[in-house]
Amino acid sequence: MPDIVLVLNAGSSSTKFGLYEVDLGYPQLLSRGILDLGDRRLSAKAADGSVLVDRELVADQQDYAGFGALLGWLDERAGVGGLVAVGHRIVHGGRSFDEPVLLTQSNIETVREITPLAPLHQPRTLVGVDAIARLRPGLPQIGCFDTAFHKSLDATVSRIALPRNYEAEGVRRYGFHGLSYEYIATRLRDISPELARKRTVVAHLGNGASLCAMRDGKSVDTTMGFSALDGLVMGTRPGGTDPGVLLYLLMQKNMSPAELEDLLYHKSGLLGVSGVSAEMRALITDTGDAAREAVELFVFRAARETAALANTLEGLECLVFTAGIGEHSAPVRSAICDKLRWLGVELDAAANQIHADVVSSKDSAVEVRVIPTDEEMVIARHILAVKRFTMASI
Repeated sequence: MPDIVLVLNAGSSSTKFGLYEVDLGYPQLLSRGILDLGDRRLSAKAADGSVLVDRELVADQQDYAGFGALLGWLDERAGVGGLVAVGHRIVHGGRSFDEPVLLTQSNIETVREITPLAPLHQPRTLVGVDAIARLRPGLPQIGCFDTAFHKSLDATVSRIALPRNYEAEGVRRYGFHGLSYEYIATRLRDISPELARKRTVVAHLGNGASLCAMRDGKSVDTTMGFSALDGLVMGTRPGGTDPGVLLYLLMQKNMSPAELEDLLYHKSGLLGVSGVSAEMRALITDTGDAAREAVELFVFRAARETAALANTLEGLECLVFTAGIGEHSAPVRSAICDKLRWLGVELDAAANQIHADVVSSKDSAVEVRVIPTDEEMVIARHILAVKRFTMASI
């Protein structure tokens, strides 16, 4: 049986997973699926799109048992012992992690301590980590951090203008969506080394959204900061918000910290402004004024922050759209690029409509691309790299 690695990408109520064969020394996708604890279903499709499994989980199964069902199905597919490692997307690495690591018990506890910095994402990831550790205690687990790609940020970019003692305690701008940006940087190199060297802004636009300014494939600026609340308008998160608003809600509206956290992570952004939905597809087809205004705000902020990152880069030569909205919403791409015409951005409307690889016109001063991201593939590569390193160190 071939060696298989499992990649887990945890969300609020479901976990996306990918299976990769690694016998040839590099990951080859076998299947992708979802372990949905909300709907209590395990589903997966092969790389060619054929359905491999779609089964209901037993009603009394909780999170550990849900992961047990996943591991049991993997044993059916790959044989007992075929699974050689598990990799996890971990949103926040804090000051402790700026590269993928083997999740020893000590490292797991450090990740747990960082949870207050990513309360929406970290707890769910840790459920999977703890479940695998309990169900397969000898199975190596590797943590891959969304913040790690941004370790190249200059101090001026990462610094928050608070007294320095807070910076010493880790209060700084970290940046997120790093696994996605790492994949895009690799794809740009694959397309053309010259393209990878260009002054590039990557727009990761999904339910979570951010921008990253890259030079030579490295992060030099980004819109998210200390937490995943900062920057662009998102599905349920507000993005950059005047701290005075938060003080007002706490002190004048007597909102508790827990209520404020719920407001910022679950009730704001597109959902809060529209009052209808956090989904861009639903808002674009909605004829109501509030839905239209939510989309307009999303576009305005994305364009404004793209221009700000172009300033960091001292120019803009390439703009890449990725993630759910970035890859699939031609109207949003068009609206953002229309606001960037003064930077030399010009779309080819027909190419944009069919989500072509290159959607800029031949006369555009800025190359505009649509590149599907693949965070799971990046994690699979890191699993192999960490396993090789740890084996070489034994």
